[in-house]
Amino acid sequence: MSDEDFKDHAGLDDEAAPGEEDTGWRVRILDLSGGAEDNIVEDVKGFHDVAHANAFARAYVRDSVELCRAPGASPRDTLNAWFAFGENAEVLEAGDDGWKSATELDDFVSRPATHMERDWRSLDPRRLVEDEGGEMDFGADDDLGAADGE
Repeated sequence: MSDEDFKDHAGLDDEAAPGEEDTGWRVRILDLSGGAEDNIVEDVKGFHDVAHANAFARAYVRDSVELCRAPGASPRDTLNAWFAFGENAEVLEAGDDGWKSATELDDFVSRPATHMERDWRSLDPRRLVEDEGGEMDFGADDDLGAADGE
């Protein structure tokens, strides 16, 4: 699926307008169902490099596709369900270096994901906390996985 086909099907603009200036890379989460204003759910901030942002965006979309996959559904049915109910992610201001869901959607809908491929929570910078020595570590008392019973 080309980027243009994806944008036409999803009703997305060419470029997402960046919000307030922050340090680090940002990933924009988009609601494909149109339930959010301008389809924007949120901007996730704090990625240290574009590779980290790309990995998060890819895993987030991979998980969203799996949430839209019904038992026995064809790849086409899964793709249609994702466009109707799923969420997309894009790395803001990354240009050609940013991951694009359109390049992998055919594979995503054709092959169910492993747990590791879907694990965007472990890549989420909102889970990272700085300890007293300046080291980054995962917070023990966060609730990002609570919706899945984690």
